[in-house]
Parts: sequence; structure tokens; C-alpha cells
Amino acid sequence: MDFFGFGARKAAVANPRIKNPPLEKNRDDFSFSIFSFIIMFTIASLGAAAGVIGFGAPEPAIFIRGYAALVLAALLYTLYPSWNALLYALLLELVALFSATGLGGNWAILGYEADVSHIPFIVGVLLAAVFGPSFQIVAQWDKALVLRLGRFHKVKGPGPIFLAPLIDRCAAVVDTRIRVTDFSAERILTRDTVPIHVDALAFWMIWDAQKAILEVEDFLEAVTLSAQTALRDSVGKYTLSTLLAERDTLYREIQGILDAKTNPWGITILSVEFVDIQLPKDLEDVMSKQAQAEREKNARILLAEAEEEVAGHFVAAAASYRGQPEALSLRGMSMVYDAMKTRGSMVLMPSGVLQDMGMGSVLGVAGLAKREMEKAAAKAVDGGGVISPEASQSNNEEA
Repeated sequence: MDFFGFGARKAAVANPRIKNPPLEKNRDDFSFSIFSFIIMFTIASLGAAAGVIGFGAPEPAIFIRGYAALVLAALLYTLYPSWNALLYALLLELVALFSATGLGGNWAILGYEADVSHIPFIVGVLLAAVFGPSFQIVAQWDKALVLRLGRFHKVKGPGPIFLAPLIDRCAAVVDTRIRVTDFSAERILTRDTVPIHVDALAFWMIWDAQKAILEVEDFLEAVTLSAQTALRDSVGKYTLSTLLAERDTLYREIQGILDAKTNPWGITILSVEFVDIQLPKDLEDVMSKQAQAEREKNARILLAEAEEEVAGHFVAAAASYRGQPEALSLRGMSMVYDAMKTRGSMVLMPSGVLQDMGMGSVLGVAGLAKREMEKAAAKAVDGGGVISPEASQSNNEEA
């Protein structure tokens, strides 16, 4: 809404095709900040100092009224940062300075008689309302584009800048840092006619603020929509398998297309990356089964290769034991011992294996000896005698 011609502008409508659009910045003639208010206070104080030096100290009422008028003007500039508000700020100051100068009673502190000594301070207050908004501060990463009488004048910043009252306007403040814009394209058809949904990011920056503001109406919208168009064109040239396996190639192609289009606008595309590629549900199931079958195939191939390698080692071992039955028997006995030690005292083995290793007679003799020792121990207990270790050893030898 436009209040008394203060320069309110029609709000821009967000494009529904742009994801997460940034907040619309207020396009005013200047930005009134605490720095601008300090400048206004300083200019008025210089006028007061000049009056005190030239004509002596005036009544306190003129200072109270003058600084109150500055506060009102600053409030007006804060609400309506436009040169259209300058006239209203001057009117407020004149009313605050010259209305009801003959107050008395409780308001006597605000009453005064006009005198020539008041002129420097009054002039300082009026100049503060005119030049206060002209002093601006631009951040290190920003560039301010200044129009003079509607035409391009200069790109200023960073740091403090000066706007000529009424004729200069800060058309835009452009952030020159690297930006990231997310965009998407729904139901893109690949070369093999597979519909996919792609979410992507574009990293870009403005290197020429003048071109970005003067050559295109809304550079953010232009970059986003151009990226969506380039994404659709590039994806349609590749099959789905190529798109999934060779993303870097597609990144470089989209970046090149965008960079060629945005360079005349003073914008450089640094990189393009995919965030997500969404496939149809049935196609995802098919690809999942295909990948699982491929993994099972690879696992069986590895198992077969391992079996072949183990068989080769067995053949080499058999060649080493060929013609040496004693070594083979010792190896078998060692294996039986290891099995009994790790798995328990009972090991079931085919009788043919024991005969081949010659272990049947050995185990039988050991068992018979153990049995004879048990019988001897039982006789000794029944007879009340004690079996000496020598007797037990002789029994073992006889066995």
C-alpha cells in the first residue's frame, strides 16, 4: 500500500517452479540505519556548536525541540526509506521547532523566543534531515548499484558510500558470495524412455553486479529456470544406466550450458550436482533383483575359484605323501589328536581310515594296556595292598 506517495512498490509474486525461494528484499531508495542516525546527530551538533561559538549559548528549549525533531525524522525514514519521505521529515522538523514557542506553565521548558543565535542549530537540524540518509554502509561481500536520475551511475562498496539527496537511488545491493540454488525436474524421459525425477544443486556467484541488475529482471529466477531447462535437455540424451554410472559427464555438460547462458548476465556457474534421482517403484524393484542376482553370481564364482585353489593344494600335498606311508600315518595321528583335544574325547571315524593309517592296532594295544591297569588296581584294592609305580610300569611293559 502506498501511503502519501512514500514509494511503496507492488510485492513480487513467488514463482511456484522455484524451490525454497529467498525472501523478497525491500527495494527502497536507501537503507536507514543507526549509522545514518549518528550522522544526523553529528550534523545537528555541529550546527549547535557553531551557534554557541558565534552567538553564545541559546535557550535549552531549542535544543530539546531540535533533537526531538531529529528523532521523529529518523523514525519516519526507518518506516519509509524513500526520498519521498524527505518533504514530510522537513515538515515534521519545522513543526517541532516553531510551533507553540510561547508555552508557559508546566510546558515552559519548551518555550523560547526566536533569536538570530538559533539559526545555526536550526540549519544544522534541517541539513541533518537532508543528508543523514545519504550516508550508507555496504558490507564486505555486497555491491551497491546506484542510479542517478533513473540512469546507471556507479557500482559502489564495500564500506561507507554517499548518495546525493533526491537524485541518487540505491537500486539494489548484490551479494557477491557463492550461492547455492536447488532445483528439480519432474518426469524427465531418458533416452530409453524411463521417467525419472531429479533434484539438483547449482553453485554460482555474481562477478558483475551491474550486468546482473541491468541485463535481467530477476537473476535468481533466471538462473533457476535455466538450470531446469538445461537439466531436462541433458538428461534426455543419456540412457538410465549411463546417467547413473557417469554423473560427472552430465554435471560438466549442464554446467557448460548454464555458464554460456548466464555469463552475459555477469553470473558464473561453478558446479552442478545431483542430490537425488527418483525412479519408478516397479523399476526400482527390478533393478534391486538384478543387483541381488549379480551379487549371488559373483559370490558363487568366488566360491568355485576358492574350491579350485584348495583342490590344487590337496593335489600337491598328495604328491608329497606319495611313497611315504609312515609320514601319512603320522599326519593322520596328528589330525586325530587335534580333533580329540579340541572337540572332546570321542571321535567317530570310518574303520577304513584307521586301517589305512595303521592306527587300529595302536589304539587297540593302548586300550588293552589301560584295561590291564584297571584290573590290577582293582585286585590291589580287594587284597588291601598297594601297587607300586614299578609294578604298574612292569604291567604296562608286559601288556
